[in-house]
Amino acid sequence: MKFFLALWLVLSVWTGSATAQPTETTLPPAALAAAAAAPVPAAATLSFYNRPVITFRGDLGGVSAADRAQRARTRLHAQLDQSGPHRVSRKPDAMGMLIQIDGATTFVVTAAEVDASAQDTLDATAAQVQSALEMAIAESRESRDLDAIAKALAWVAGATVVALGVWMALQRMHSALGKRLLQFSAEQAARLQLGGISLLNRNRAVSLVRRGINTVLRLLQALLVYEWLSFVLSRFPYTRAWGEALNGYLLNFAAQAGSAIAGAVPGLFTAGVIFYLARLLSRSMDRFFERVLEDEHTLAWLDADVAVPTRRIAKVLIWLFALAMAYPYLPGAGTEAFKGLSVLVGLMISLGASNLVGQAASGLILTYGRVYRKGEYVRIADQEGTVTEIGMFATRIRTGLGEELTISNSSVLASTTKNYSRTVNGPGYVVDTTVTIGYDTPWRQVHAMLIDAALRTEGIQAHPAPQVFQTALSDWYPVYRLVCQAIPHEPRPRAEVLSALHANIQDVFNTFGVQIMSPQYIADPAVAKTVPPAQWAPPPARPHSPEQP
Repeated sequence: MKFFLALWLVLSVWTGSATAQPTETTLPPAALAAAAAAPVPAAATLSFYNRPVITFRGDLGGVSAADRAQRARTRLHAQLDQSGPHRVSRKPDAMGMLIQIDGATTFVVTAAEVDASAQDTLDATAAQVQSALEMAIAESRESRDLDAIAKALAWVAGATVVALGVWMALQRMHSALGKRLLQFSAEQAARLQLGGISLLNRNRAVSLVRRGINTVLRLLQALLVYEWLSFVLSRFPYTRAWGEALNGYLLNFAAQAGSAIAGAVPGLFTAGVIFYLARLLSRSMDRFFERVLEDEHTLAWLDADVAVPTRRIAKVLIWLFALAMAYPYLPGAGTEAFKGLSVLVGLMISLGASNLVGQAASGLILTYGRVYRKGEYVRIADQEGTVTEIGMFATRIRTGLGEELTISNSSVLASTTKNYSRTVNGPGYVVDTTVTIGYDTPWRQVHAMLIDAALRTEGIQAHPAPQVFQTALSDWYPVYRLVCQAIPHEPRPRAEVLSALHANIQDVFNTFGVQIMSPQYIADPAVAKTVPPAQWAPPPARPHSPEQP
């Protein structure tokens, strides 16, 4: 069977050589279309000296592509072992295009090897195969040339010396430039302050700059080694294809990166303009709110208490709007990876930010509802103290015991808030206390003693004057409530002022011999517990006649 196949191949070559004209040969469009529509068989590549010559993709006379490649390889080595110029030529034939060495056929290029997607012709494909084979044969001839090997070794030695010199120059440049950059970064980090507070830690800035310099050095060194290896491999015939592949990969990567950068420049320019306009608008908002804080602008709906949070909200909205506008122009915004990441981030925020959004909404209600302000004394649920910070998510108060409490804004809205500072004249807060004294003690005397005790307490104002209210006439005693305003010269907790007030109340009552006692009814007394008019105003109460209202 093999004999008849070989005989048929020889006869076909002979008849084809006798009838064919040495012109460019193309297959009919119908044959090319049929070849493209047929199932693609397993391909096999013929390589010589690490250089691919041709990829067989179809059967020929019942011989598979793998067998064709193996037979072509055997035939090629046999032909090159013979003496001769080893000149490569191509010749048209009924089966395709014959590739010959010194007039002897090595293999056949058929329609199956034509790349239909690239719209190649059979003659163009055969020309590419001929060129690749000529280059591989020349490299095999060069590998046996001692002069060529010597020249390659000399080139490798020179390239190695140059690479070592560049390596040492990079090391020295890294040392010299690194010291200057580290010193410059340390100085700039120390100068970068806002309100006397350093925005960037000096040691951290120096560490980041040092890492950046080391990273750049490692990248340059890796590129140097890559280029040196590519050059060395390209000097020797057997490894030249590898060196060219390395160089081609780097050049293709650089070309693709450059093309991507060039393509992204218009979008980046548009995004930059959007962010620049957002920055200008943000700075304008800063100047506007600074004038509001300095009372240069007066607005009914905007005062100094809400100017700071309003400025923050406005700036956040500006930058969010700018980001939404610039998003389509950012590089990679249309890729599936970027879209998937955006969906993942959005899903994480939507699942975990429900409570966060509720806290932020509560903070806005407290801020713009003016429930309390910073510095006011309030009572929230069972906790009381001075408001030190009103945040978007929580409120901080400092108690009289030196504790700082953090209360979530949603908890504040869910409870009752008592503000002791809202009704006072100017800064400060209200101090109140309650005592119960029996009916046998003149109420005017109780009023006078409570006011006297308040005026003795450090931190309680004389103007407005302390007031006493009889809030209830219980079964066995009246209920007296002392209300006064405290504004200490130095910040003092309300609990401390209230404690001093209680101590002074006890001292005043003891001084005038009045018991702080709440009697309860057990039995009718022998003598009625009344106060005669002559004793309605005992000291320290001012004299008061019964006729006076």
